[in-house]
Amino acid sequence: MLRLGIMGTNWITDSFIEGAENSGKWTLTAVYSRTLEKAAKFAEKYHRDVALFEDIAQLAASDQVDAVYIASPNALHYQHAIQLLEAGKHVIVEKPIFSTTAELEHAHTVARDQGVFLFEAARHMQEPNFKRLQENLPRIGKLHGATLTYMKYSSRYDAVLAGEEPNIFSLRFSGGSLVDLGVYPLYTAIALFGEPESAQYFARKIVTGVDGGGPIILSYPDFHVTINQGKNSTSKLPSEIYGEKGTLWIDPLTSIETIRFLAHDGSASEELAQPIIENDMQFEAAEFARIITKKDRDSYEYLADLSLKVLRVSNELRHQNDIWFDVEKK
Repeated sequence: MLRLGIMGTNWITDSFIEGAENSGKWTLTAVYSRTLEKAAKFAEKYHRDVALFEDIAQLAASDQVDAVYIASPNALHYQHAIQLLEAGKHVIVEKPIFSTTAELEHAHTVARDQGVFLFEAARHMQEPNFKRLQENLPRIGKLHGATLTYMKYSSRYDAVLAGEEPNIFSLRFSGGSLVDLGVYPLYTAIALFGEPESAQYFARKIVTGVDGGGPIILSYPDFHVTINQGKNSTSKLPSEIYGEKGTLWIDPLTSIETIRFLAHDGSASEELAQPIIENDMQFEAAEFARIITKKDRDSYEYLADLSLKVLRVSNELRHQNDIWFDVEKK
């Protein structure tokens, strides 16, 4: 069993812990928060002895932790990860991993030098149904394009409308729709089709200076991918991938429940998805554990390269719209 420490005491952290422990590969052994009181309150629900930390240096030096899952505010991911990597801990960072490609490249260099692994927790990449989608992509023949949709109204947008600036909608904390929700369809497109030749983002900027959403066009040599993403509106549309021989109909884009192959001539309509489980973070936790224990460098480098490509495209799209995080202005 790998011993797991966590940073960030919100709902996504609870979900990751549950998924990690359900995988049978991890056990929670440490909780970090800004105060010991908050760390203790978070750890209470797990009804076991867990080491508590309010000092990152002490967490990094702990012999009770093999890896740390980071779900702190986006802008703090890099400084937290570097401190842990330099201490020889494996690190899992909730998406979006960092604010800049320079941060990501340096962090991976540190990880390789220390003989540890750094992962971005883009959970849908490890879902069994995403892998079934990848496996069945050749069925539609020559690609003609795709439309990928992930739009969910955020309750924290209500705070923006009330004149507040929550972290996820703040340049100071490296927020915005693209890095929070748009990262999912970007990951899907780049994992399936590769890095695009060019990309264009028609961002709807909001009063805090970040993007609230907007369509994205990814251009490939023979086709285009349209991404509809946003955090200040909701879409119930499915996603589709079009080809010469048929269409793959996907719903929803993450925690995929349906993958339907539709032949153009109506001769076939086949469901390809398998039943899902309630907490699909189990699959990424299991894969990260496998890579760590098996020292699977090839799988690690694939994920590291994919993460870098997604961040590179994401940054380009932001900068087209004059959206620069505070950490980029230093």
